[in-house]
Amino acid sequence: MGPQQQGADPTPVSALSKEANAMTRDASEPSDPGGADERGRVARRTALVLGAATVASLATGAMMACGASVPPRGRVMSKRMPTAFVPHAGGPLGHVEFGVPAADVDGFVSYWRSLRALTPAPPSALVVISAHWEAAVPTVMTSPNPPMLYDYGGFPPESYRITWPAPGDPALAARVRALLGAAGIDSGEDPHRGYDHGTFVPLKVTYPGAEVPVVQLSLAAGLDPATHLQIGRALAPLRDEGVFIVGSGDSFHNLRAFGPASYDRSTAFNAWLTEAVTQPQQQREARLVQWSSAPFAQQCHPRAEHLIPLMVVAGAAGEDAGVRTWGGGLFGTEQVGFHFG
Repeated sequence: MGPQQQGADPTPVSALSKEANAMTRDASEPSDPGGADERGRVARRTALVLGAATVASLATGAMMACGASVPPRGRVMSKRMPTAFVPHAGGPLGHVEFGVPAADVDGFVSYWRSLRALTPAPPSALVVISAHWEAAVPTVMTSPNPPMLYDYGGFPPESYRITWPAPGDPALAARVRALLGAAGIDSGEDPHRGYDHGTFVPLKVTYPGAEVPVVQLSLAAGLDPATHLQIGRALAPLRDEGVFIVGSGDSFHNLRAFGPASYDRSTAFNAWLTEAVTQPQQQREARLVQWSSAPFAQQCHPRAEHLIPLMVVAGAAGEDAGVRTWGGGLFGTEQVGFHFG
C-alpha cells in the first residue's frame, strides 16, 4: 500500500442510509410524552441525513452518466490542479557546480522554486512524465520508496550522492493504469525504477522536503505526439483528485548545438511553440501534432523525447488555456516553460 492520501472519502451512501434507518426506528419507538421534542429532533436529523445520501447518490450517478471519472476510495475530489511543462536543463544543474553560467543556474532554480505557487493547494501527489524514460508502452513506477537513478555521466562525484526521498504511491500508479486502460491504452509497471534526473533535479528544488508522493510515467516508444496527447487526455481526471501532472523536458535539446550560434533558432522555435500552446484546445492539439514543421524544429530537437512530455500535459489540460510561464537561458540558448489551468 502506498502512503495515505490527503483527505478521505465522504461517508458512503450505504452507511448514511443505515444511519438514517436506525434513527427512523428510534423516532418511531414509543416513549414517554416528555420525549416528543427529542423525537422531533431525531426526525429532523433523519431528513437531513437522507437528503445528504440522496444528493451524494444523485451526484455520483450524474458523474457516471456523463462519463466523468468517479475517484476511487482513498482519493477525493479537490480543487483542480494545473499541468505544467518544466524544462529541467541538464545534468545535476542547481545541485552541483559544473561550469554552467551562474545566471543560467539562478534562472532555473528560481523558476523551479516558483512551481509551488502554480497549484491552488498543496498537491496530494505528482505524476511526472520525464524525457529520460521510454518504454514499449507507458509504464508506471510502483515502488513505495523509489531509489535514485543517476542517469548521467561525467559529472563531479557529489552528483552521484544527491538524495531526494520522496515516497512513491502504488495506489496512484494503479489509478494511472486504470485510466489508461479505460481509454484503450496498454500500459505496464516497473517496481524497481528510480527517480531519474528529469524528476529529481527540478523537483528537489520545488519540494525540498520530499513530502509529496511521486509516480513517474514513461514515454511510449515511437514518441508519437498524437499518442501522447491521448495519454494526457486519459489522465485528466487526476487533476480533480489533487494530482499535479508535470512533464519534464526541455524546449531546446540538441547536445551538439548548445551555444550562442543556436540562440536565434531556439527563440524562433519557442515563439512557434508558445503560439501553438496558447491556442484553444482543438487548434493547440492540431499544431502540436505537427510540431516537426515548426521553424528549426529538427535543429532544436533532432530527437523528440525532450519535447514529448509537453504533449502529455497539453492533453491533460483539456480546455484550459496554455500560458508561457517562464523563459531563461542555457548555454546560449533559450528555454521556456508552460502551464495549463
